[in-house]
Amino acid sequence: MAVKLSSKNQIVVPLEARKALSLKPGDKLEIVVKGNMIMMFPKPKSWEAAIRGIARGVYPKDYLEKERQSWG
Repeated sequence: MAVKLSSKNQIVVPLEARKALSLKPGDKLEIVVKGNMIMMFPKPKSWEAAIRGIARGVYPKDYLEKERQSWG
């Protein structure tokens, strides 16, 4: 999808993107700049709820127990 920057430095989020993100007028978007790229996503109402469980399943089941044993 390509968009054009207006003379007022505004863009229109294409309908396909608005539908994919379930956006409606008044919704806030979070913009993240990485080098020469941007990422856009709906701003969560709660960051805590948005990231809860994000690392679930990343480590093997017994990882924490082995790590704790190595401390002492």
